[in-house]
Amino acid sequence: MRSGGGRRATAAVAACGFLVTVLAACGGQRTEVHHGDVPRPGGPSGTARPSPSATPAGVPGVGERLWKKVPAGTRQVVVVYGDGKDSPDSTLVLYEKRGAAWQVTNSWPAHNGKRGWSADHQEGDERSPVGVFTLSDAGGLLDDPGTLLPYTQDEDAFASPYYWDEAHWHDFDYVIAIDYNRRRGTRPDDPARPMGQDKGGGIWLHLDHGDGTLGCVSVPGPAMEFLLRRLDPKERPVVVMGDKAALRA
Repeated sequence: MRSGGGRRATAAVAACGFLVTVLAACGGQRTEVHHGDVPRPGGPSGTARPSPSATPAGVPGVGERLWKKVPAGTRQVVVVYGDGKDSPDSTLVLYEKRGAAWQVTNSWPAHNGKRGWSADHQEGDERSPVGVFTLSDAGGLLDDPGTLLPYTQDEDAFASPYYWDEAHWHDFDYVIAIDYNRRRGTRPDDPARPMGQDKGGGIWLHLDHGDGTLGCVSVPGPAMEFLLRRLDPKERPVVVMGDKAALRA
């Protein structure tokens, strides 16, 4: 059992927009993830291949309204396709630009806020924010796995409170900060909220525990390691996230 519960509880308040009093945050029983029409690599080896529906203009399932918010020069786009506005289930796909076309690099099942998505995220609403956000800083409980992103390793700041269920103890082994209501260039647990506390914050990519979160996006451990090693600041990576209807709008 881990010690240092006080410092860990403080860190947990920031992570995923957590309220420590809600112990069910980022928790629950595993639910089936339906990929639907989300493109993903095929083949038994898992080798990435171009999406057959990829086009030079953008990536599948993302409409012009959101695509216009992707910064010029971006060559890595993580898209989180939520199953529905009120669903905690989603699929995360990494696209990379090769020449003029976007190609699927890899794809994984994921979870988002346990109450789904919101275009007007508020602290404690248990929904993930819809939008386009840069990915600039990483960290975690474990040592840097070889990421190109600035990485903060801190055994106290990223350890789950000792009284959390065991299923949550590895949630923050690795995290990538989603730049929603935070200062870029700071460690993921930086408490500053430029838009105010009411707009929430501490929205991360982190390890999955089997069900919805309080606002973060969670993926399996191998996916986090892959993303940390693959995302390159020189490629200006961003995440485009939301339920499928919101993404297409």
